Amino acid sequence: MDGNGTAGGLRLGSARARWVLLATVLGSGMAMLDGTVVNVALPRIGQDLNASLASLQWTVNAYLLTLAALILLGGSLGDRYGRRRVFLIGVCWFAAASAICAAAPTIEVLIAARALQGIGGALLTPGSLAMLQAVFHPDDRAGAVGAWSGLGGVAAAVGPFLGGWLVDGPGWRWIFLLNVPVAAVVVAVSLRHVPETRDPEQSGRFDVLGAALAALALAGVTYALTETGSTAAPVAGVLGLAFGVAFVLVERRAAEPMLPLELFSSRLFTAVNLVTLCVYGAFSGVFLLLTVQLQVVSGFSPLTAGVALVPITVMMLAFSGRAGRLSRRIGPRLPLFVGPLVCACGVLLMLRIGPGASYWTDVLPAVTVMGAGMALLVAPLTATVLAAVEVRRAGIASGVNNAAARAAGLLAVAALPALSGLTGNAYRVPAEVDDAFGTAMMICAGLLATGGLLALATVRSDALEPDRPVAEPNCEWRCDTTTPPMDPGHCPELEEQQRAADR
Repeated sequence: MDGNGTAGGLRLGSARARWVLLATVLGSGMAMLDGTVVNVALPRIGQDLNASLASLQWTVNAYLLTLAALILLGGSLGDRYGRRRVFLIGVCWFAAASAICAAAPTIEVLIAARALQGIGGALLTPGSLAMLQAVFHPDDRAGAVGAWSGLGGVAAAVGPFLGGWLVDGPGWRWIFLLNVPVAAVVVAVSLRHVPETRDPEQSGRFDVLGAALAALALAGVTYALTETGSTAAPVAGVLGLAFGVAFVLVERRAAEPMLPLELFSSRLFTAVNLVTLCVYGAFSGVFLLLTVQLQVVSGFSPLTAGVALVPITVMMLAFSGRAGRLSRRIGPRLPLFVGPLVCACGVLLMLRIGPGASYWTDVLPAVTVMGAGMALLVAPLTATVLAAVEVRRAGIASGVNNAAARAAGLLAVAALPALSGLTGNAYRVPAEVDDAFGTAMMICAGLLATGGLLALATVRSDALEPDRPVAEPNCEWRCDTTTPPMDPGHCPELEEQQRAADR
């Protein structure tokens, strides 16, 4: 591909590159925004629709459930049928589901519409990142991913502010209606400026059974964690774990698996996804409970609670792109270690937020420190997981990483309220919320510290070097176990790496 924008050679800074970034950031930003914008509206949604805490958890988790379960399939669809095509289908689907959310007359309808939103998100989210990896020149991919991560992180962080403004103004239904005009802009820009790319080696049947088992496994575990007081919870948990085991067994034997398990023969790919589980689980827990704490305990209005998080937006916007370039120069190991620890310090500072909290002395220091850690962490994390695989597998790699992030958020939202003692209608009682918030923030800080230490122990400093082998394949993985291991000289993965090195 050349600098004019054909696949693999688009240069960062060109006019077409800016249009491609606009389309991918706006598209994925809708999904990221809905992952956070709903949080600030939860108390008002519960009041208007007479919903219990469990129902409000499902308002968040219905979206995360379908998103996490199907995002791998979305990446595979894009690799095979065209990343731009599947991305645009997801954008249109997401906009239609958003309109249904806005019109929902009951909490049950809202939960169902949120599940539909997650399907659209599963189609568009991996496509947006895979398009960047496929169309940009190798020298500019880290910068493009850094810009995408930073601006996407801004979309996630600005969600509470936008949600608070809308809840205090025209009402919470507008947080969903806004997706419709944004989707129209994404479609127009993508059709005109984004080239189509696909993986020419993708063929065969789709792993429908794998997708179904993944969804059932996540649903069972999520139900068990959310409905802890229900007699069906233990049964759901056991079934969820059983479906998870069945999913792994099916993926090992499937000719065209939704999750190619050989990806995990790369130690780097496995390690970075484990780090993703830790940090994104913590992020989801913080953003869910902090907005509730600010409104119910500290007495902030929805708008003020959203404005309180603006420093995170500023830090992400100002420094994520620079963090991506820094990780390219010094390697991702140090940013992936320091970033989560800085975030953990910010979360611990949030323990000062309570009744009568001051924004300037209690809230601002905490969110500023957390924003600094997120800015340092997000871009290197994304770039490293893509560097662990071949470019042609960018769709499925980004799908796996996004699935890990969404599954982590799903489990955190389901488990944290129960682990911290917040159940039933207790989210309306300030003393109950305050006690639960302190416990939850300690758990989230522990998750972040674990993620940082894991990165320090497993991620190499040269992970983003362009001439570093992109995987550490185990060719025996695909062999019949009754035969001797394949001769490494005839391993397709190693041969492809050698050809790339020779070039």
